Amino acid sequence: MMDAAQVEELGDELFDALRKRHVVEPLTKRFADITVDDAYGVSKHMLARRLAAGEKLIGRKVGLTNKGVQKHFGIDEPDYGNLTDPMRFADGADVPVSELLIQPKIEGEIGFVLKRGLKGPGVTVAEVLEATDYVAACFEIVDSRISDWRIRIADTIADNGSSGLFVMSEERADPTAMDLSACEMSMTANDEIVSEGTGAAALGSPLTCVAWLANTLGAAGDALRPGDVILSGSLGPVIEAKPNTAMRVTISGVGTVSLRLV
Repeated sequence: MMDAAQVEELGDELFDALRKRHVVEPLTKRFADITVDDAYGVSKHMLARRLAAGEKLIGRKVGLTNKGVQKHFGIDEPDYGNLTDPMRFADGADVPVSELLIQPKIEGEIGFVLKRGLKGPGVTVAEVLEATDYVAACFEIVDSRISDWRIRIADTIADNGSSGLFVMSEERADPTAMDLSACEMSMTANDEIVSEGTGAAALGSPLTCVAWLANTLGAAGDALRPGDVILSGSLGPVIEAKPNTAMRVTISGVGTVSLRLV
């Protein structure tokens, strides 16, 4: 267990790495005693630095919900990170990953926008559905300030869930009108399919991911707010995000979102 000074020092280090686009050695390699609670403390301090710099908290992301993505990174449990306003790009936008990120990867998922807040413990899938205003097709472009993506669970949590940028479709869908676990996702790069999956890939259902998030936040004395954007987790394999690539994600019943990586 780390003391408060160590937690803040690591939060400052990762904030500096984010701003200056450089990597650091894995925290778990340097601090064998770092816990998940320590890591969320580091992430919270990193967020405080971003808010102090003028960013606004607009939602959360759930990560590591897909077994394939977990296997890719050698991790076996979900995590969450924070979304701030500069992280969001419009549907169809040119996204300058080569200028903003370090070692980006990209995935397709379902995004939620809440009309009512949610606070755990005890939040159910039915309550998530009732609290959701709409869902949309999303890209999440993940990134890591940890050298060569050599992450363990505490590394990615501390690094704000390995967050980067995201794009949400202009199309909106009513989640009560479909079975989100059965939705089919296809992601293309320059018109070639590069990733496929279904809603069931995210903890069995994206709704389960949002309930997990609300309950995990509740255990820490935090909550989801009306208007929050929630990225619910990857529906297929994560791939490299390479500049000069036109990309599209289509999720059956939900919609289509596109971008160009530059």
